[in-house]
Amino acid sequence: MTVIAFLGAGSVVFTRELLADILSFAELRDVTLALHDIDAERLATAEAIARQTADQLGCHPMIKATLDRRRALEDADFVINSIQVGMHAATVRDFEIPAKYGLRQTIADTLGVGGIFRALRTFPVLEGIAKDIAEICPDAWLLNYTNPMAMNIAYLAAKAPEVKAVGLCHSVFWTVHDLAELLHVPLDEIDYTGAGVNHQAWLLRFEHRGESLYPKLDELLQRSPDLQRRVRMDMYKRLGYFPTETSEHSSEYVPWYLHHDQEIERLRIPVGDYLQISADNVAEYHATREALQKGEKLDLTRDATEYAPQVIHSMVTGTMRRIHGNVANRGLISNLPEGYAVEVPCVVDRLGVRPERVGDLPAQCAAVNRSFVNVGQLTVQAALTGDKRMVRQAAMVDPNTAATLTVDQIWELCDELTAAHREFLPEALI
Repeated sequence: MTVIAFLGAGSVVFTRELLADILSFAELRDVTLALHDIDAERLATAEAIARQTADQLGCHPMIKATLDRRRALEDADFVINSIQVGMHAATVRDFEIPAKYGLRQTIADTLGVGGIFRALRTFPVLEGIAKDIAEICPDAWLLNYTNPMAMNIAYLAAKAPEVKAVGLCHSVFWTVHDLAELLHVPLDEIDYTGAGVNHQAWLLRFEHRGESLYPKLDELLQRSPDLQRRVRMDMYKRLGYFPTETSEHSSEYVPWYLHHDQEIERLRIPVGDYLQISADNVAEYHATREALQKGEKLDLTRDATEYAPQVIHSMVTGTMRRIHGNVANRGLISNLPEGYAVEVPCVVDRLGVRPERVGDLPAQCAAVNRSFVNVGQLTVQAALTGDKRMVRQAAMVDPNTAATLTVDQIWELCDELTAAHREFLPEALI
C-alpha cells in the first residue's frame, strides 16, 4: 500500500486540493494518508477534510493524523512538504519592517529580504525533516512545495544530498495555460519547454503544431496597450523570452520596476499584495473549518491536477509524464552555477523523477537568472557556515533591495529582521 505523508497538512486549502487530486486516481484510492502539523487545531481540520474528501469521492484510504513528525514518516513512500515557518505573523513582519525603510515588495516569499528570511526560518526545519527521512523512510521521495523553492532545494542538495528531493511548482504550467487562453489556442495542442530558476524560468519553446507562438503573441501585444501594462509582458518585450511567473512575483526579482513610482503606475504593480493574500488564506482556513463543523460538503472541483499527485501516480503505476521540476543543477543548465537549484523539464515514471539537460540558456536570460541565483547562494552559504555577514551580503546583491537602499540601510534592516525572527533562526545567525 502506498503511504503518503503530508507535512504542514494544516495548510488546509492546499491539502484539500492535493487530497482531491490524489484520490481521484483509481489506482490511489486506497493509499495511506499520514497527516502532520504542529498546530493541533489545524491538524484536526486537515483530518476532517481528508475524511470528508474520501467520503465525497467514495473511496476508502487509511487516514492517520499525528503531531509527531517521525510517526507520520513511518513507511512513507512520498513526503509532501508544505510547511510555513512562522505562518501569517512572520509574513507580516517580512513586509512591515522593510516598508519602514522604503523597500517595496509584492510577494516576498522567493527573493529579496522577505525571501532571505523566509529561507533562514525554514532551513532548520528542513534539516530536521531530511534527517528524519534518512533514518525512517530513506527510499521516500520528498516533494517540496515550500517557498523559497530554489533556496530550499539548494539547501537540501548541500545539507542532505542523500534525500531524493524535487521541488514542485505550477508556474510553468499555468503560464502556458493562461497564454493559451489569451491566444485562443487549445492547451493540449501546445508544445513547450521552460527552464531557468523557480519563479524566473523562461519559455524556451512555445509552439503550436510545430510553429512558434511568439509571433502571434507579438501581434497581440502590439494591438493591446492594456496588455502591455504588465511586468512580464514588459520583460518579454525586452528579453525575447516569456518569464514563467506572475507580474507580481517578477517585479521584485529585478531592479527595474519597484524603485520607480512611474513604473508602478505604468505596470499596475500591486505593492504589498501578498499581505492580503496571506490574510485571505487565514480567512479561508476558518471558513473551511466552520463549513466542516456544519456538515457542509467540500468543493472538490479542479481546473487541473497538481504536480504531486501526478508524480505519485506516475511512480506507482509507471505512467510516463513530463513535468517541470526543481532539482540541483548537475550539468542541466550549463550557464548557471553548478549545484544551485534550477527548474527544468523532468520525465517521471516508475524509475522516479529524471531531469532533462537543457544546455545553455539564452545569454540574456542566464544573466538575469544569475542575479537571482547570487542571492540564494549567499543565503544558503550563510546557513551552512553560520556566517551572519553573508545574510547581509545576500541582501546587498538582491536586485530590488540594492536598487532601493544604501548599504547601511540594508545592514540595519537585516539586523531588525533578525531580531524580529530570532525564535526561528539558527543560533549562529542571531
